[in-house]
Amino acid sequence: MSRIGNKHIILPAGVTVSEENGHAIVKGPKGTLTVKLNKGITMKVEGEVVTFERANELKQTKQNHGTTRANVHNAVVGVSQGYKKALEMRGIGYKAQLKGKAVELWAGYSHTVVIEPEEGVTIKIVDPTNIEVEGIDKQAVGQTAARIREVRRPEPYLGKGIRYKDEYVATKEGKRTAK
Repeated sequence: MSRIGNKHIILPAGVTVSEENGHAIVKGPKGTLTVKLNKGITMKVEGEVVTFERANELKQTKQNHGTTRANVHNAVVGVSQGYKKALEMRGIGYKAQLKGKAVELWAGYSHTVVIEPEEGVTIKIVDPTNIEVEGIDKQAVGQTAARIREVRRPEPYLGKGIRYKDEYVATKEGKRTAK
């Protein structure tokens, strides 16, 4: 039984959903996204409500039911509100700077690291140690933020590195304090 697949999607004002060649096309004030509908799943749009039904009770179809609904819901939220990830850099000399659309990072290496954003994603530098990644595609925003974080993951002793704004990094006590 798919609990997520059975939930209805209520469309916000200004958002339309249509089906074309096995894809859901979601249009809204922030842009347009296309989501592939998995095999065995049909989408019905009735006014402001979108529902999904599965063709059979096979295990794979049941799994695709919830996944398809979640992907279309993420697209609806993306074109109406958008997605944002905030990152912060902690460490002496750690900073970020825009270089065209890309971000150039000084993260404790002997060289700088340049990260290009995914298509449809914008990177904004709030201040030299705070970065915001914004866009309408949830996967692309998360992937770009993850690639920036991967340049220097937070280490567990001093907490230096690049982390998400709301991320908690558990710090360990060092050898000296353990004695």
